Amino acid sequence: MDEAAYSLGIADISYLHNLGDYTSGRWKNSTEEWGEHISSPAVFRSATLNWKETLMNRKRPFVGRCCYVCSPVSREKFYNPSIPSLGLRNVIYINETHTRHRGWLARRLSYVLFVQERDVNKSMFCSNMAEMVLNQTRVQKAIEDVASEMSSSGKPDPKSVSKVKRKAKKILQEMVASISPAMIRLTGWVLLKLFNSFFWNIQVHKGQLEMVKKASSEMNTPLVFLPVHKSHIDYLLLTFVLFCHNIKAPHIAAGNNLNIPIFSTLIHLLGGFFIRRKLDETRDGKKDILYRSLLQGYIEELLNKHQFLEIFLEGTRSRSGKTSCGRAGLLSVIVDTVCNGSTPDVLIIPVGVSYDRIIEGHYNGEQLGKPKKDESLWSIARGVFRMLRKNYGCVRVDFAQPFSLKEYLENQRQKPLSGLQRLEQTLLPAILSDRPIDAASENEVALPDQRNSANDPLRRQMITDLANHVLYTAEKCCAVMSTHIVACLLLYRYRKGVTLSLLVEDFFSMKEEVLSRDFDLGFSGSSEDVVMHAIHLLANSVNISHTAHGNEFFIAPNTGIPAVFELNFYSNGVLHVYIMEAIVACALHVELRRRNLEGSPDASSFAVSQERLIRTAANLCYLLSNEVILALPCQMYYQVCHEAVQRLITCGIILVAEEDQEDGSPNSAENAWENKLPNHLPWRNEDEDEDSDFGEEQRDRYLKVSSLPEHQQYVMFLRRLLGPILEAYSSAASFIHNFEGPVSEKQYTQSLHRYLIARTEKSVAVYAESATLCLAKNAVKIFVDLGVFQVHKEGRDSLLDLSSTFLPQGNRYKLLEYIMSFMEL
Repeated sequence: MDEAAYSLGIADISYLHNLGDYTSGRWKNSTEEWGEHISSPAVFRSATLNWKETLMNRKRPFVGRCCYVCSPVSREKFYNPSIPSLGLRNVIYINETHTRHRGWLARRLSYVLFVQERDVNKSMFCSNMAEMVLNQTRVQKAIEDVASEMSSSGKPDPKSVSKVKRKAKKILQEMVASISPAMIRLTGWVLLKLFNSFFWNIQVHKGQLEMVKKASSEMNTPLVFLPVHKSHIDYLLLTFVLFCHNIKAPHIAAGNNLNIPIFSTLIHLLGGFFIRRKLDETRDGKKDILYRSLLQGYIEELLNKHQFLEIFLEGTRSRSGKTSCGRAGLLSVIVDTVCNGSTPDVLIIPVGVSYDRIIEGHYNGEQLGKPKKDESLWSIARGVFRMLRKNYGCVRVDFAQPFSLKEYLENQRQKPLSGLQRLEQTLLPAILSDRPIDAASENEVALPDQRNSANDPLRRQMITDLANHVLYTAEKCCAVMSTHIVACLLLYRYRKGVTLSLLVEDFFSMKEEVLSRDFDLGFSGSSEDVVMHAIHLLANSVNISHTAHGNEFFIAPNTGIPAVFELNFYSNGVLHVYIMEAIVACALHVELRRRNLEGSPDASSFAVSQERLIRTAANLCYLLSNEVILALPCQMYYQVCHEAVQRLITCGIILVAEEDQEDGSPNSAENAWENKLPNHLPWRNEDEDEDSDFGEEQRDRYLKVSSLPEHQQYVMFLRRLLGPILEAYSSAASFIHNFEGPVSEKQYTQSLHRYLIARTEKSVAVYAESATLCLAKNAVKIFVDLGVFQVHKEGRDSLLDLSSTFLPQGNRYKLLEYIMSFMEL
């Protein structure tokens, strides 16, 4: 794809939109000269109206196909080869051609006519839901059980039953939504006005929407939308996109932190229903069987009435820019309704959402450890007024291919589950004995028949795998935005600054790499214009100056806290594209250091074992498993690491050693090591032809890094992508040496976070972004999973204490050395 393909972009002049909002001297002085040749935003808008419909019809990479292992039947449904060629549409660009009317008046009233012509009416939605839920047998039994606990006789009496019923009605009053078609139309009109005020466009793929419309109209099955959660506006955005395309509005599960006066009524009328963050737990830590039965009854009634649902599996907005691992709470309720036969089937639709810039701007305060502010009506109103004064660039919404939950569950019953082994079992041997784990044992646990038991850990793991399966697909759908690429380049390639021309050149190269990996872009336009547009949006986190000769702009990231936190947030939007290659690059660093070759001028002429490289990379995958969803649950880390190595070989960054080099490259210690490795993992079915080329690839071979400077720089760039995470983890491992327990997990995390910030303030840290609260929390969690800490429950608090394995200082040093072996020293 050449540069000319991007010559008609929305970003041609957009970087000057609302330029006056950024009043810092360094930006204002530079942009006055920078933007002299650019027309006004008003001229730009009129000049690009035709573009909005023409360019978006170009064929785009199609992402989000169903998993061919877990849902092969669904993979063939709703999809046809012409779908990818349908192109994109800007949802918020509405004129008289989108209505049944024409003429001067239609142009002036196009928004009103458009929302009035949308297919939304009262008959689409169910009513009297609270009464139907209360009459369910499950709920009646739960009421009697709770009343029995309250009664002194141990049996339900009329007084206690009446009291519990009143409590149930109060819960349902908060929970049950009552969708109003009139409010949806009014909100649709308001959102058209608002979104056009602070977004340049909201792009959707026509082919993806065709699949969703086909699923909603042809299949007599409820749809469950499972989007990633980046911003508060996600709630409204998905409903708005569906409304514009005549798809029934979903019932949206919202956290009860949004249950505030007036605003809660609006959310109810738009389909929102409030749920607790911990679904079935009371204040004393006991299970709340009443709340659970009401929630399950409500979800079951909605699905039986063929209502659509929207659930955020991450539970909360991502504060790091990365997609978090899934929470199985509300998803388990949906799985139960399908497993017990009360709902024949549902169609799951992962949804990716990408922003040039989120309306919250950043989460720097929370990443610095400040408590999250409670939402209020005033804070919401103030946020809306603040948004109207700024521009947030472009938005992209992507719908993955719908798949049958029933089909997925049936396939899971016929094969082992991934992730059943604890991290302590898989990674700890590699840390303490310095040997790779046996990747062939990753999926050895078979499923017993009691998988559907409510308290069965295998059932919980199956639901967790489903959540991560969905989120992995949704993240792959997320388009890479211009701000993601620019922030990534500034932080991890040109941390000391770069000229505008070189930044534009590398920007173009990176967007080609993104497309070549089958990810999509959320922008179009000439690279120079798009880069300047991104810099405008990131203006508070970058410094702009002139070069020494004064004939070119020099762009440098602001690497102080909190600006670097903001850049890291947007940079993480592209991390999932490179994460596996970055892991292999860090593993390659380990293998070269083991042979004392790192830093040698002839290091590129020596070879390392591919088998050992892959297994070292698989170990690192386990260590990073709480940071990013690295693979589908039906895949093994060994498999995805093998594929990443092959991609680097195909690109010429890693070379396969010649036969004569292979024989002489490994030393005696290496040969002794190879003898300890388990048998190779079978990659194909047993019916695979033994003489195929794949079988040849399974024989171990020796690899070396290309000696070309650009390839060496690329490997360094990949390693730097993981630098902040590895530095945070190594600092956390160092912090353990002074551990004095037992201590509450919350208190220990806060102490660790203060330690990380102190390292940054003293300029000890290489990466200031390693001091975020998210990384501190994930480091503690991974050490708990790894068995470094033992967790004891004391009421609702979790107390941490060192496990017997890590009481010896020597083992704590081994943990620190293991993590640091992946880092650049």
